[in-house]
Amino acid sequence: QVQLVESGGGLVQAGGSLRLSCAASGRTFSNCTMGWFRQAPRKEREFVAAISWSGGSTFYADSVKGRFTISRDNAKNTVYLQMNSLKPEDTAVYYCAADLNPLGSWYLNQYEYDYWGQGTQVTVSS
Repeated sequence: QVQLVESGGGLVQAGGSLRLSCAASGRTFSNCTMGWFRQAPRKEREFVAAISWSGGSTFYADSVKGRFTISRDNAKNTVYLQMNSLKPEDTAVYYCAADLNPLGSWYLNQYEYDYWGQGTQVTVSS
């Protein structure tokens, strides 16, 4: 059993920054892909970013490229999402997820992931 807990969300003005953290507890594995997804009200959950077990490969949705940075610290069992130049369109609940058996490009698919956090709210005002 693995538990993921997100933190760092909140209210920020457009153009501002936030850093989200996802801390893992219970049984944890460094050899996994970690991902961030988000879901806005009345919208489907969408992929935001992912990072390989080594941290050597990162992947981003087109909507956040150049603004968001995903990173991880395996020694601390924590993954981060640095969000800069925030826009109102970024408003959503953000979820972290762990894929214990990554395969190919399936990091884009939410159903690839084995564990999910409860989410943290990010609200960006105009």
